[in-house]
Amino acid sequence: MPGSGSPNAAGHNRQSDIIDEQHLARMTLGDPRLEQEVLELFLKQAALVLGRIAAESPASAAEGAHALKGSARGIGAWRLARAAQTFERALANADEIQIKEALSKLTACGREASAAIMARLDRLFGGWAQDH
Repeated sequence: MPGSGSPNAAGHNRQSDIIDEQHLARMTLGDPRLEQEVLELFLKQAALVLGRIAAESPASAAEGAHALKGSARGIGAWRLARAAQTFERALANADEIQIKEALSKLTACGREASAAIMARLDRLFGGWAQDH
């Protein structure tokens, strides 16, 4: 049942909903150090893209969203990938209301994925958050 169990179990289940851990393990060949490296690179890319996307031209914003979508799919961040795709489509439609809504969703999903990744890194590589 969702949310049942200890707070740690509930938090772990919620993080699993944000990042597909089985997909991530397949993509990193089950290598914890490769997983750590991939996730750290993703965090940097996501922060960079999400930090600049609203201020860029529609074409540049679409390129950033497209890159983020691919990276999110690579680590199993399906909600973030869908949000990036929705943002790309909104930009293509040039509908200002859709663009604002999609950007808001993309930003929220980006924060959610980043928080889940940081918690995962800290859980798997104890003290990771203190080092970064």
